[in-house]
Amino acid sequence: MKGLYTAGVLEFFLEQNLFFPYVIGVSAGACMAGSYLSKQKGRNKRVNIGLVKDPRYLSYRNILLKRQLFGMDFLFDEIPNKIIPFDFETFLAGEEKFYIGTTDCHSGEAVYYNKHEIGFDTLKVIRASSSLPFIAPIVDFKGKKLLDGGLVDPIPLKKAQQDGHKKNVIIMTNSPGFTDKPNKLNYLAKVVYNKYPKIATILRKRHMIYNDTLAYIKTEEEKGNLFIIQPSIPLPMSPIERNEKRLLDLYHLGYNDAKNQWGSLIRWLNQ
Repeated sequence: MKGLYTAGVLEFFLEQNLFFPYVIGVSAGACMAGSYLSKQKGRNKRVNIGLVKDPRYLSYRNILLKRQLFGMDFLFDEIPNKIIPFDFETFLAGEEKFYIGTTDCHSGEAVYYNKHEIGFDTLKVIRASSSLPFIAPIVDFKGKKLLDGGLVDPIPLKKAQQDGHKKNVIIMTNSPGFTDKPNKLNYLAKVVYNKYPKIATILRKRHMIYNDTLAYIKTEEEKGNLFIIQPSIPLPMSPIERNEKRLLDLYHLGYNDAKNQWGSLIRWLNQ
């Protein structure tokens, strides 16, 4: 749910008609980027705030009925196809390259998919990228078992650089100075993912992967290679937040942070 900050930033970009030739995201970042690239103003807000009270979206009932906290069928099938339709035509017609990061359960490595290669399967891949360990099922896609892309590549800067992009804009959902800590559920990893030992290992060291990524980002920022937009003030937020006001506040914070940095961003892009 911290992705509502990203949604606010991207909403401002959308209003300013700012698009990039290359976009890459994982988990909630990939979700929010999808509606941004389909050029549907306000869609992220309508989906992730307007429907958050619906028990099919997020509830403990989902765990009892489907063993998943977020209703993944509701999020990636009913909503985009029936309730708040996703504009596939505009999304796929866009020239922007859009890469979605996932984690291969067998190899423990990151696997990236490009929208122009997977087409109408994009939502299934975003679903895989958003399938958080312990609270969402593994997704089968073209012979691979996939989970949350943030496990092994939480902020995919190196992938963007490998694809030839030396200057990158990064939207982060945590305030400056944040560092990750071990997850209390990680001790269950060997039991829950006994068929996928690579995933169990990754879960035990996931906080170190994230913190190493932050250190690399800091180095690249000092070199002038990055423009970072992240929360200007800390807003305490649960990953499973359902309070609409808190979510709206976070969304507005992202929008206003992007607006306040607009001049600096444009100057940096034109350097």
